[in-house]
Amino acid sequence: MNWISKIFNKQNTFLFLLIGMVILAKVIPFQESYNQYFNLAGFIDWGIAGIFLLYGLKLNLKEVIKDVSNWKLHLLIQSGTFVIFPLLTLMFYPFLKDTSYYNIWLSVFFLASLPSTVSSSVVMVSIAKGNVTSAIFNASISGIIGIVMTPLLMSFFLTANGESGNQSEIIQQLLLKVLLPVILGIILNPIFKKWVTKYANIISEFDRLIILLIVYESFSTAFIESIFVAVPSFVFVVLAFSVVFLFFATYYILKFIAEKLNFKKKDVITTTFCGSKKSLVHGSLFLLVLGIPDEQKVLFLLPVMIYHSFQLFYVSWLANKIAKRETAEED
Repeated sequence: MNWISKIFNKQNTFLFLLIGMVILAKVIPFQESYNQYFNLAGFIDWGIAGIFLLYGLKLNLKEVIKDVSNWKLHLLIQSGTFVIFPLLTLMFYPFLKDTSYYNIWLSVFFLASLPSTVSSSVVMVSIAKGNVTSAIFNASISGIIGIVMTPLLMSFFLTANGESGNQSEIIQQLLLKVLLPVILGIILNPIFKKWVTKYANIISEFDRLIILLIVYESFSTAFIESIFVAVPSFVFVVLAFSVVFLFFATYYILKFIAEKLNFKKKDVITTTFCGSKKSLVHGSLFLLVLGIPDEQKVLFLLPVMIYHSFQLFYVSWLANKIAKRETAEED
């Protein structure tokens, strides 16, 4: 029974639900005619704004300000997320920019541009006995930086290829669905702080619900329009290989730099764990906000889903391994 509980823990169950949404989209895709009964796209739009509002409500500015002094650690983690990741991907740009594989590269660059995940970063750092306070700080600040950095990094390539549509409309969407809700949440934080803490578990489930619906809607469109027919099987292999390469390259670069800077062991753990994470939440939301064409949404979503699955399974195993080693050394 113990192995069953390990397989069906909260994080793994969400991965199974993601796969379930893909299967549901194949079996019962969401047709446009269904909107007369339930406006799925409209619900998702409001859900996106709701997630960022809740994100602002959850943000503890006092904790953020308190941990600013550990600036070398924070700078390295954010550099991993928004500099090392994109640079590793940019290395391949000259070879792929004028080829039929450009959109595949762009979908991986989209992953590389995303902020770090919040909950799993903190949980994994805690399990591995790293610096939890700094993990909370960096997970929180990463989302705020990502509101600016992800669209900025993507704009260089989306604009250049005329795929972003009306830029003013995209900026408007970012302001209305992302930035404004976050600011409103921060302002209302003192009033609703206790409420947010009390219902933290329900709030996290709402995040997951919106992600599942985004996956279902995107894959429904892909199956209805037979997008996968035009996607060769090796594309999935290339994407899987690319995201695993990105993870290990970033992880070991961050570890090397942290050790060279003589970080404490717990700070090295925090650096590698937080700096190598990417957020499925932000990936799903920015997919809609950045004006990615409908026929390309699944291609952009795939690397994020693959990476999310890999980082959860691998880093969970790694965190437990480090924790056992630390316990053995203490004994």
